[in-house]
Amino acid sequence: MDVVRDALAVGYGASFVRLYLADYGLTVLNPVGEGGNEGALPLSNSSEGRAFGSQEPHERQVRHGDEVDHHLPVTVRGDRLGILTVRLPQERSTAAVVEELSRVAVLLGHEILVAERDTDLYRQARRVNRLTLAAEMQWELLPGRACEATEYAVGAQLEPAYAIYGDNFDWSADGRSLTLAVTNGMGEGIEAALLTNLAVKALRNARRAGIGIADQAALADQALYERFRGAQHVSTLLLRIDLASGHAQAVDAGSPQLWRQRGKSIERIGLEAQLPLGMFEESDYTAQTFQVEPGDRMVFASDGVYEALSPRGDVFGERALARAIAATSLLPAAMVPDAMLLELARYRDTETADDALVVCVDWFGPEGR
Repeated sequence: MDVVRDALAVGYGASFVRLYLADYGLTVLNPVGEGGNEGALPLSNSSEGRAFGSQEPHERQVRHGDEVDHHLPVTVRGDRLGILTVRLPQERSTAAVVEELSRVAVLLGHEILVAERDTDLYRQARRVNRLTLAAEMQWELLPGRACEATEYAVGAQLEPAYAIYGDNFDWSADGRSLTLAVTNGMGEGIEAALLTNLAVKALRNARRAGIGIADQAALADQALYERFRGAQHVSTLLLRIDLASGHAQAVDAGSPQLWRQRGKSIERIGLEAQLPLGMFEESDYTAQTFQVEPGDRMVFASDGVYEALSPRGDVFGERALARAIAATSLLPAAMVPDAMLLELARYRDTETADDALVVCVDWFGPEGR
């Protein structure tokens, strides 16, 4: 940030430069390098938060002066990291300069991801509370919170963000296909996190060997059974989409559900229930196929969503889940999971130890949006 600050001061006359990163729970923007949470800004009620939500530069006149604050999204391939705020003299605040600064913010996002290999500075700025050890393990395992390409956009979120333990999501694209995995390890605390870590690493190992998702599930199943002998298992839903054709394959090995919104129709995709990974020795898995059409939205939800209870003991259920999908239909994929989990929190109206996970996939097809 010192390098960025100096460069913008020399090149654009910036008198103030600050980087804010969104916290794990997507509630505040935390300033980087300020120490603690001092200077944190709410995502829901600030100029910086509006820029983060719209993913468009937002400007605000500085009080009692002729300077302008420019709030610029720091986003990497659809993954919304935070906001870069740059204060410029009024006469330097032109559309061309804002466009250049927007590119600087994108480049900064890429540099942050590289720098995170060697420093904790940016990870520390993403937290407003201490993560549990289980949550630390899970967040370190995740690929990100969003990803965009020509053919698709993905968004995902976990709650409770600072105390998650068993739920996890993963994705990877190789130019020919997009593979997603949603997992839910049984148990609580560190034991659930360790179980899920083993499952995700086993699935990645099998995926990187270049085999199909049914064999990926089988190899991960063997790895878990060899370690726990059936005493612990992982519920998993695997999905692979061919980027050229939209042809999809799925393996339903447990509790996560897959829903599809096509136009105004919202329905759960019926998949054959197969055994969770690690439950029995040498389980066989079969991939089912269906077609994904441009404009389709697919939503993964863990049992912590559709089995959540209200204070009166009523189950959230599939009907409420479908309503939540409909209510977020105008939001981009990156914002859908957080909005749905916020609706779930209102329904529960109480603190809970249950994990809840939502992943949203918008399919555009090979022609793009």
